[in-house]
Amino acid sequence: MAASSPAATATRPTTTPPLAGPAIHRGLGAARLLPGSLSRCSPPASTAQTVSSAAPKTRGLLLPCRAAEGAAPARAGAPLKVMISGAPASGKGTQCRMIVEKYGLVHISTGDLLRAEVSSGTDIGKKAKEYMDSGMLVPDQVVTDMVVSRLSQPDVRERGWLLDGYPRSYAQAQSLDSMKIRPDIFVLLEVPDDNLIDRCVGRRLDPVTGKIYHVKNFPPENEEISARLITRSDDTFEKVKSRLETYKQNSEAVIPTYSDLLNQD
Repeated sequence: MAASSPAATATRPTTTPPLAGPAIHRGLGAARLLPGSLSRCSPPASTAQTVSSAAPKTRGLLLPCRAAEGAAPARAGAPLKVMISGAPASGKGTQCRMIVEKYGLVHISTGDLLRAEVSSGTDIGKKAKEYMDSGMLVPDQVVTDMVVSRLSQPDVRERGWLLDGYPRSYAQAQSLDSMKIRPDIFVLLEVPDDNLIDRCVGRRLDPVTGKIYHVKNFPPENEEISARLITRSDDTFEKVKSRLETYKQNSEAVIPTYSDLLNQD
């Protein structure tokens, strides 16, 4: 699974395909649907690892899908559970939208959950707000309690879940694991740092419409729009590099918990 280019098109089958077995889909091809899997092939200059616990069915249109031997089949009729991890500007948001659209999963983002809990004035939200108002990071246990509470809701139990960017630390991953909350699929989006930095540093925001442009890859339609574009404060080279380093540290801490799902070449 990898970030999808705005210009890329995808061929959709008429029915939802079965999920592929523990596999890695790698490559530099245009984004196209991988029949028999959850993922799409990688866009230029990116690599994705997509892992599932069901039996493999087919090979990708552009990329081979190699399945591990001896994989345990997924429980029949059980809702799908997916975790996705990717650096800033890796295309994670695009992939989440496609997964939710295709498989009907409930998209769960801790940022969205925090805002909802604080806005609703729940006990968890009140705890989180205390830390946020003090300029402190919300502790792992508070965030985990919030996620676990959301995972217990009827819509998630019925439809399955897509956990976006969580867990972000070893403690969070171990906490979920101790409660037997594990994904059927772990999606790791890998894009070279140079590409990520270029995407962020070249990104521009239209303050009037909220639309995002890129100075090279997606320039504004006319001079009027171009004149009012602004650069977000966190899209400087130094800040992007810092965010990437933080992501790498978090990712390296989390992946060992799900190493049994990763089938590496």
